[in-house]
Amino acid sequence: MPSKKSARLAALTVAAVCSAASTVALTVPAQADTVAIHDIQGTTRISPYAGKAVTGVAGIVTGVRTYGSSKGFWIQDPNPDADPATSEGVFVFTSSAPKVAVGDSVTVTGTVSEFVPGGASTGNQSITEITKPTVTVVSSGNAVPAATVVNAKSVPGAYTPAGDTVASNSINALTLRPKKYALDYYESLEGMNVRVSDARVVTATDPYSELWVTVKPHENTSRRGGALYGSYTSQNTGRLQIQSLGATADFPVANVGDKLTGVTSGPLDYNQFGGYTLVASQLGTLKSDGLKRETTKKQKKGELAVATYNVENLDPSDPTFEEHASAIVHNLKSPDIVSLEEIQDDNGATNDGTTAADVTVNKLIDAIVAAGGPTYEWRSIDPVNNTDGGEPGGNIRQVFLFNPERVSFTDRAGGDATTAVGVTKVHGKAQLTASPGRIDPANTAWNSSRKPLAGEFVFRGRTVFVIANHFNSKGGDQGLTAQYQPVVRSSEIQRHQQATLVNAFVKNILDVQKNADVIALGDINDFEFSGTAQILESDGALWSAIKSLPKNERYTYDYQGNQQVLDQILVSPSIRCGDFKYDSVHINSEFHDQISDHDPQVLRFEP
Repeated sequence: MPSKKSARLAALTVAAVCSAASTVALTVPAQADTVAIHDIQGTTRISPYAGKAVTGVAGIVTGVRTYGSSKGFWIQDPNPDADPATSEGVFVFTSSAPKVAVGDSVTVTGTVSEFVPGGASTGNQSITEITKPTVTVVSSGNAVPAATVVNAKSVPGAYTPAGDTVASNSINALTLRPKKYALDYYESLEGMNVRVSDARVVTATDPYSELWVTVKPHENTSRRGGALYGSYTSQNTGRLQIQSLGATADFPVANVGDKLTGVTSGPLDYNQFGGYTLVASQLGTLKSDGLKRETTKKQKKGELAVATYNVENLDPSDPTFEEHASAIVHNLKSPDIVSLEEIQDDNGATNDGTTAADVTVNKLIDAIVAAGGPTYEWRSIDPVNNTDGGEPGGNIRQVFLFNPERVSFTDRAGGDATTAVGVTKVHGKAQLTASPGRIDPANTAWNSSRKPLAGEFVFRGRTVFVIANHFNSKGGDQGLTAQYQPVVRSSEIQRHQQATLVNAFVKNILDVQKNADVIALGDINDFEFSGTAQILESDGALWSAIKSLPKNERYTYDYQGNQQVLDQILVSPSIRCGDFKYDSVHINSEFHDQISDHDPQVLRFEP
């Protein structure tokens, strides 16, 4: 994934620029109609009045948003119709701070619009709004319509209908079936006052004062309280984003497994950062579950410990070196080999042609020593400036750390940013033509993406080949609540190409030496059940060792209420058939005060 912080900031900038242009283009008739809210919402995702002027739309104000680029308020009709598919609430977009209060009875005249958060290119669903409003306050201090209870019983188990094939798989024109599909159910409540009770947190509070809960406490539960994303067809239908209409300082600071006790209620919104969102005017009370960071076991004398850890755009200006060092020493127990992803160059995002990362890496090594760990040595290859993706000017790359008291690195000249490493046979054994070296760096599969770093290590006389990876990010994929179902995962095309090259390279090693110990690890940016993983594993060359864990422990990342696998350690048959131990060490993804958005992974085995 792209950094959550950088992706979010970029998207917020785009949203502010494109908010006026992200509406469905429709014809505006000359005459306004007097209609009720449920008439405007209709029985599909697109209003039958979209693009039309309406007058005298009556409702009670249930929430007021005075911040951000989407200022306005929600109204709800206290006299609903009998159709469960038609929402009784709607958002009134005012563009400036609204001059109404919760409990006001109002009538609104304006134009019905379908606004797509983030723009149409995202594939997101649209929000039905009344724009350019003229608002009349009829009375104040009225009772707000009772919030609809959203719970395990009310949310269907099926996630979404399949989209209309003649409309590029869009679900927009399909009649809502809120008793059958979860996305239809949430859409039928768009803009209405809803409530959840005693909801468990499944994604920790982020820097934008939002978190995710589940209303289905037994749905795909992980061992530590999250909600697992275990396949493309086993969606977590009970997950719901929570924001607040109140001050950010008052927003609960929660970890996974904590609970919002009591009632959390407010209008149901939809945004580009996760879809359906309860924007709370009333927040439950946070009850901590006391989640602790995990610590793995120390490797035995005859075990080689190999780890992968995405340190999220680490550069010399970051304040997290001591925390990363402590994690490596104390939580990971100083692995013999550590593959680091997202090591930036020596001046971070300053885009001045600098590509070396000596300062960054040595600062981390010094912090590890200060934390009581070994004096690691390191190997890497500097990328060509601004060719490997990531933050512009940052030049992220993979780096090998290794403990020279436990393992040695076989240096073999010839590896650089543009030269492809190969495999040769020497005395009946496989050998890299360069160590470290990069796998086929000129191949278009690596355009604007990190090239795999291959190296030879020796542990107790046995050679181990390690390939450090950081595949193409998921940026650009449609969200799980998109209007197109099934969603389009456009980014996986490049990851499939990358996986094909890595798989072929591993096969080259195994063709020379069938029993070679090969490890391909890193931020694969894809799930253990994905097509990417299947390609990496094809013909038995590799196997994702995280699958050795119980299903409720298979996750390395927590995104929008889904705990999922992005970081993997894949092993060759000689390792898989031996005695190995695998640990996904949960120190980041479940916590609000994370130093990276990824959890590190550790493999221990006897070569």
